[in-house]
Amino acid sequence: MPFSFLNTVVSWFLKKRIHQIELFMKYPIEVQNETLTNLLFSAKETEFGKKYDFKSINSYEVFSSRVPVTNYEQFYPLIERSIKGEQNIFWSEPIKWFAQSSGTTNSVSKYIPVSSETLEKCHFQAGKDALCLYINNNINSNLFSGKSLRLGGSKKLYESNNHFFGDLSAILIDNLPIWAEMISTPNNEISLMDKWDEKIEAIIKNTVNENVTSLAGVPSWMLTLLNNVLVQTKKTNISEVWSNLEVYFHGGVNFSPYKQEFKNILSSNTRFYETYNASEGFFALQDSNDSNDLLLMLDYGIYYEFMVMDNSTILDQKIINLSQVIKEVNYAMIISTNSGLWRYKIGDTIKFTSLNPFRIQISGRTKNFINAFGEELIIENAEKALEKTLLDYKLNVVEYTVAPFFMNNKKSGYHQWIIEFKIPPKNLKEFKKDLDMNLQKTNSDYKSKRFKDIAMSEVEIIIARKNLFYDWLKAKKKLGGQNKIPRLCNDRKLVEELLKLI
Repeated sequence: MPFSFLNTVVSWFLKKRIHQIELFMKYPIEVQNETLTNLLFSAKETEFGKKYDFKSINSYEVFSSRVPVTNYEQFYPLIERSIKGEQNIFWSEPIKWFAQSSGTTNSVSKYIPVSSETLEKCHFQAGKDALCLYINNNINSNLFSGKSLRLGGSKKLYESNNHFFGDLSAILIDNLPIWAEMISTPNNEISLMDKWDEKIEAIIKNTVNENVTSLAGVPSWMLTLLNNVLVQTKKTNISEVWSNLEVYFHGGVNFSPYKQEFKNILSSNTRFYETYNASEGFFALQDSNDSNDLLLMLDYGIYYEFMVMDNSTILDQKIINLSQVIKEVNYAMIISTNSGLWRYKIGDTIKFTSLNPFRIQISGRTKNFINAFGEELIIENAEKALEKTLLDYKLNVVEYTVAPFFMNNKKSGYHQWIIEFKIPPKNLKEFKKDLDMNLQKTNSDYKSKRFKDIAMSEVEIIIARKNLFYDWLKAKKKLGGQNKIPRLCNDRKLVEELLKLI
């Protein structure tokens, strides 16, 4: 099939979804209520459903008062039984896949159940919706005249007891519909290669002569790939390699520290579209050009609840649903899903930027903060301060991490930053001073603890050598895919390991 014809057909097919999206934007609470009703009905005969008598739950109030809030550690005994072969525990449909994830704040593997319904009605639907929203906003797009270069995880699927385990991306790639395979590159075998260095070489070899029109992947690893493409092709801009590249779909980490570096190597016409997903589900999509807000997707079989947070602290144990949220409040997100996760805290925090429709921004992780001296610095504060300072100095970073340095010999403690710059600042002393000042401007608790250096001193910045973080990930066998450097740590384990490598 000629790609020009495919572009026309696929674009027409995807745009039919716009009406359904507009429907849940217009009737969000009704759609969410229906979602909860359907979830309860589907699981009423499961062990979990019988325990909490799902059959008699007829309102959100009853649901929230009867079913306890849980996290991975608390829910794991049920997951473990499912892994061992038991079925109908927390979801009526047999669970065949488990997405293996190390999370973003620790190295302990998690095994998240993934049902066929979640694959089809959540993850794959979200993939189609991301394309749908993009082409709806860019009517002259020729996205499907070429291919999407996907950069997935490296944990190949392995089978045990008739179940399959691996990165979520591996599960998705293994189950891709034919139409998605047709417009993707590289092939499945290369996409799931284990050794990152070999994988990069294979991707470049198999894609430089393709007509790549879109990119999809985690920013840190995509940037590594693109820089290697430029080195191997001896080009200065990716547009010289893929002249029809239109858009980069990104997610997984905050894009701000990487955005300028992408702009430096991509065509000025390339758009950036953010997505928000995890092993537990697909939650939100950017639905307009050049926006920092994400549309909360309400018809993927996920029921949303929220708990108010203030920096790193849960202020109020009261949990609310979508009908009660307000703008610019930091919420910990709680989900019930069509894979049988019930009132499950995923560890992310978000805030609403719009209530009509419901649009959000990701503000951080419930565990991704530093509170060593009462400063309660969350990732959103740190990244805003760093972004402002980098902008003022016209600099870019490759990676960074932060940890507390505790009081020693009566000297105040402070935050120790290890930063790998693209090009280091000429005046590190001034850069450090401005970063510390910007941290104070974004976080009042940090500012109060910095008063006269009594509780905390000015930040320390250690300039990392080139590839320091890459070498650490390689030593930990975490290269590529969905593995990320923890940004904020309350202990010094990671920082001390990095200092040894320096």
